[in-house]
Amino acid sequence: MNILLIYPQWPDTFWSFKHALPFLGKRSPYPPLGLLTVASLLPEHWKKRLVDTSIRPLTDADLKWADLAFLSGMLVHKRELLGILARCRRRGLRTVIGGPVCSSVEELPLYADHVVIGEAEDLIAQLAADLERGTAKPVYQASELPDLTKTPLPALDLINPNHYAAMAVQYSRGCPFNCEFCDIIKIYGRVPRTKSPAQMVSEMEQLYERKWRGSVFIVDDNFIGNKKKVKEMLPVLAEWNLRHGRPFTFFTEASVNLADDAELLRMMKEAGFTRVFLGIETPVEASLKEAGKPQNTKRNLVDNVRRIQSYGMEVMGGFIVGFDNDPADIFDRQVEFIQESAIPLAMVGLLLALPGTQLYCRLLREGRILDEGHGDNMRPRLNFIPKMDAQKLVAGYQSILRRIYHPSAYYERVRRFLSQYSPAHSQHYAVSDYLALARSILKQGVFGKARTSYWKFFLEAATRYRRSFGTAITLAIMGYHFQVLTQRVCQADQES
Repeated sequence: MNILLIYPQWPDTFWSFKHALPFLGKRSPYPPLGLLTVASLLPEHWKKRLVDTSIRPLTDADLKWADLAFLSGMLVHKRELLGILARCRRRGLRTVIGGPVCSSVEELPLYADHVVIGEAEDLIAQLAADLERGTAKPVYQASELPDLTKTPLPALDLINPNHYAAMAVQYSRGCPFNCEFCDIIKIYGRVPRTKSPAQMVSEMEQLYERKWRGSVFIVDDNFIGNKKKVKEMLPVLAEWNLRHGRPFTFFTEASVNLADDAELLRMMKEAGFTRVFLGIETPVEASLKEAGKPQNTKRNLVDNVRRIQSYGMEVMGGFIVGFDNDPADIFDRQVEFIQESAIPLAMVGLLLALPGTQLYCRLLREGRILDEGHGDNMRPRLNFIPKMDAQKLVAGYQSILRRIYHPSAYYERVRRFLSQYSPAHSQHYAVSDYLALARSILKQGVFGKARTSYWKFFLEAATRYRRSFGTAITLAIMGYHFQVLTQRVCQADQES
């Protein structure tokens, strides 16, 4: 049986890094790890082909070759997934769809032949057998959360790693916290499950053998959800990385309480972590309590960010506006916090009520839900009725983006970060890094509208911050992505 695995293209959002990738000579930020893992779970005698539509288009020849198509994605991919499903149906090609989108979009059985809800490890064998017999059911739902020690290595032979800015590895699933707006606990549960240190070593060995060198995204929604297990794994990861000449640097997502654990911070630094994304959300305590995020309260969040930065890790921050308890000056307070904390890449979004979350259920009871949403918290269209005037909320949100990504404000924030940043290890440069530098100089320094701000920053990076010059140029390139996004979001109207 010929199996076509299809992943939809990333829409133009924070996480797509669409406008930064051309500088790096890459086509996508990271590979579709879920589909690659599913490929390894499928029968070995099935022939498999993966089409990541961020890398290349899905062709009629692909559809003609296939006996069955497997698709995956998130809510933000819904529109493109429905288009691909319709295209497969017109060709008479049977489809199986899984991934987080299946936990959010109830009408998927109308578009796909078979829908898989939940994690695949414990049900894929039955699904495959039913598909071979021609007795597959319309819907398969995982009855329990699987043990990750059963998860195989992803089928990296189906991709060309050179097309991606970073490789992706998963260590854990689940988060112990109970944030009202988050769907992670619905999909993966509140008891974090982890892989073994030996599995992580195997994943590193696989990447190393495929000649990958550079950044590895540990995609966990909260990497430190099970601190005890993480502390058992990190020394093993650090030893492997050191023994192989530090071929990888790592970045991940974590909760703010990472700042409370000096031992854990030290371990992450020694292992090679250079960046961490924190869900900070808001500096307003009342809004944090409303969101069910007590782990962010009763603490100095700016000091917490600086403590993590002091361990050689850049902090990326997630921020949200639109909570019921947001005061009238929330937009100014978000800008002030982001600038003061020196978080270069601040991902500010409008609150979304994702289907199945506690927030969605509460707003539904209150008669405030407008639709199931689109999964893109940058789109200036709300899927619920906010307490604040909707037009004021959207305009305020757009004002945050305009202010924090104005070139002078952005570069000042990066300078503040670099002034206290001390990389854990010396930076090594490849040919691709010099090409990225050349493209940055040309696009931002020669033809860019903000070239005056760029050159001022460039000269400081080459002198005052020369030990972190590579990080400085990377942040200049990332800033370009956010500046283009800001322009798009601020030109859109609320009904787009």
